[in-house]
Amino acid sequence: MSGMTKSLVISFGLALISLSVAEAKPMSPATVVTSGQHKLLADDSGRSLYTFDKDQPGKSECTLLCALAWPPFEAPAGAKASGPWSIVTRPTGVTQWAYNGSPLYTYHFDSNPGDIHGDGAEGVWHLARP
Repeated sequence: MSGMTKSLVISFGLALISLSVAEAKPMSPATVVTSGQHKLLADDSGRSLYTFDKDQPGKSECTLLCALAWPPFEAPAGAKASGPWSIVTRPTGVTQWAYNGSPLYTYHFDSNPGDIHGDGAEGVWHLARP
């Protein structure tokens, strides 16, 4: 085997090992951010995530006009539940992430990362906390 072939085989083997390690460690669909003295969950764009008191564990009650103001935190095709994270299928067939059984949402009027305008809205919307 030539030196170049050995290097390619070793590189390929290391890539496979790295891929296996990456697959073994489940990724969280959200990040934990700090707002003031509080830790909360945010999507990958830094938008705050919320829970809705009227939801049932594993079931979203926020549909139609509600879902326009409170878009579901969508789970991509092929997403896998892990630990406190589960996936809820909405009546429309869209899947959304849930944390400890509570479906998660963003808020349409949070326009910048870190905004928390929806916290306490109507007495039923709350920041999702880790």
